[in-house]
Amino acid sequence: MWPFFFDYYYIVLVLPTLFISIYAQFKVKSTFSKYSQIRSSRRITGKDAAAAILKAKSVNNVTVESVRGSLSDHYDPRSKKLRLSEPVFSKDSIAALGVAAHEAGHALQDAERYGPLVLRSTLVPMANIGSQFGPILAMIGIFFFEDSILLPIGILLFGAAVLFYIVTLPVEFNASSRALAMLESGNMLTREELAGAKKVLSAAAMTYVASALTAVMSLLRLILLSRSRRR
Repeated sequence: MWPFFFDYYYIVLVLPTLFISIYAQFKVKSTFSKYSQIRSSRRITGKDAAAAILKAKSVNNVTVESVRGSLSDHYDPRSKKLRLSEPVFSKDSIAALGVAAHEAGHALQDAERYGPLVLRSTLVPMANIGSQFGPILAMIGIFFFEDSILLPIGILLFGAAVLFYIVTLPVEFNASSRALAMLESGNMLTREELAGAKKVLSAAAMTYVASALTAVMSLLRLILLSRSRRR
């Protein structure tokens, strides 16, 4: 067993994924910034692109509105609001159309009751609790109360949060796939511009992959720590 103050599993398993997450965040910001400077040839704004996609799929109960910030775009299934950030809502850049179409893809998923999205929504309450209290309970059980019920409860709670991160991956990949298909079929971007939009969405997808990997490695760390304490 490694000394109490030296967490070998954190160094080996979790720390590398944190560096991957930092790189992913840098990549998405730099890619978005690059393609935000390139205007689409058809001068369609993010708002118009999202509205056109929703209309094409007969989704009439979703409102497209502006929200402050950058990369703060999201779709709220509870209020049926598709919120686009300032660099996306009224801009006609390749990046703006890619992001707007992606969020519209989430609205389409909601309208169709897309399975992974429904599952992810169901997991939200447990994932919030698990991500906050799961690791704390597990670490208390590992280092202070051996053989207590705190350890399995903590691991189980955090496991629910990890499952949320994993289920998020097909939800995000599917939304991006829908976005690119709708941008192409709607003739909103040329083939060359679609390649740029794909790079923006691929960079964004990397952040979700990095988050899921960090969560999985963190769970594995807790499990290995618990086994080490029992030896």
